Amino acid sequence: MTELWEYENEIYDAGYKVICGVDEAGRGPLAGPVCAAAVILPRNIEIEGLNDSKKLSEKKREAIFDVIKEKALSYGIAYASVEEIEALNILNATYLAMNRAIAQLNIRPELALIDGNRNNGIETESRCVVKGDARCADIAAASILAKVSRDRLMRQEAERYPEYGFEKHKGYGTKAHYEAIRKYGPSPIHRLSFLKKMH
Repeated sequence: MTELWEYENEIYDAGYKVICGVDEAGRGPLAGPVCAAAVILPRNIEIEGLNDSKKLSEKKREAIFDVIKEKALSYGIAYASVEEIEALNILNATYLAMNRAIAQLNIRPELALIDGNRNNGIETESRCVVKGDARCADIAAASILAKVSRDRLMRQEAERYPEYGFEKHKGYGTKAHYEAIRKYGPSPIHRLSFLKKMH
């Protein structure tokens, strides 16, 4: 776990007092909103299972989700809707969700660490961290908050639109999902711009 703090500790040692990690879930799916989370963890806190969030089972992520919310100094979870994704494109909608999540923090971060290689739409001073969810504790925590929040939302949408199987694939383009779209047409929560490549 300590290696997950190396990057952030260098930044703290350089004089920053408050850093948040930011990540998103749901850039790739054909349906549903994009979700972003921003998290400020206490420095060097150890949360079991945090360092391999991609490898965690859904059940394990759900358990860590509650621990992160309890231990974080502050966190924000926000969405950009399907309408916003269609109007702005997915990258700009992702920035919108990230900025909303950062704005929810009740402590102002001096620096936001953004997972990935693009941050030009972030309104706070920020830095990109490629593969950040495997390298930074704050980003790893944000990735779990975003993923679990979005998965829960898609399970709710599955009750409204049961024919698409959202509870299984969470809106991603699986074979079964494509078949359901061909059979029933798109639902109100499908991203029509993502369906243009469908045959």
